[in-house]
Amino acid sequence: MRWEGNRESSNVEDARSGGGGGGGFGIGGGTIGIGTIVIALVGGALLGVNPLTLLSMLTGGGGGAPPAQTGPAPAPPANDQMAKFVSTVLADTEDVWTDLFRQGGATYKQPKLVLFRGSVRTACGAGQAAMGPFYCPTDQKVYIDLSFYETMKNRLGAPGDFAQAYVIAHEVGHHVQQELGISEQVERARARSSQAQANAMSVRLELQADCFAGVWANHAQKARNILEQGDIEEAMNAAQKIGDDALQQSAGRAVVPESFTHGTSAQRQRWFTTGIQSGSVKACDTFSARTL
Repeated sequence: MRWEGNRESSNVEDARSGGGGGGGFGIGGGTIGIGTIVIALVGGALLGVNPLTLLSMLTGGGGGAPPAQTGPAPAPPANDQMAKFVSTVLADTEDVWTDLFRQGGATYKQPKLVLFRGSVRTACGAGQAAMGPFYCPTDQKVYIDLSFYETMKNRLGAPGDFAQAYVIAHEVGHHVQQELGISEQVERARARSSQAQANAMSVRLELQADCFAGVWANHAQKARNILEQGDIEEAMNAAQKIGDDALQQSAGRAVVPESFTHGTSAQRQRWFTTGIQSGSVKACDTFSARTL
């Protein structure tokens, strides 16, 4: 992926030293993350974290008094190469989505991206590295522990810088859904539904974020020629490795479609491909699609 020398975002906060982070320890905000299914299916066996504890966090459980509110974390060090990469990818998503919103007569509100290590306070509750990268709609921030990229490479078999960029673009895709009012509508519908129906809606939300990641890649390629040979294959491989069916199989469990919350490997690949080939937000209407 050609990224070095491109613009870096000023919307990156470095909470790896323990300062800053999302304000509050609020309950009920909910997080939407590419790695959440990893916890539920693999849990402590793979990532060394009690899955029941993490699932409680993901479903709004927890407790305790809110910690004192702190200000935003500082920017990452200028010589941090991995932080530069993340900042550059975020900037690229900012450029693409700002242009697309402008074309639609709207203003894109750029999200913040918070780097953390181990755990972090967010407006959606406690965040843990084992959750993988996630988006908190309450504070409109993307959170990522950069060690997840080592997990992708060494444990999930999904290496490559464009695979890493795909992860960021997927989480930014959730912010786009928030900006468009899609997330709120889905959450209201999920609250009125059975668990199986709620899971099915979550799948469509996640697949749309995959498609939005593809839309970003399409426009970034046209504007800045960011793709190198093998990049798309890296993203497709990552999508395959984090499909619900693939994760259940890798955990030694039976594949249970009713429990899916992110989509199968084939579905994730298909919708990312739809986005990158079309470059169209309208083409990412997973909620109207008869088949996924």
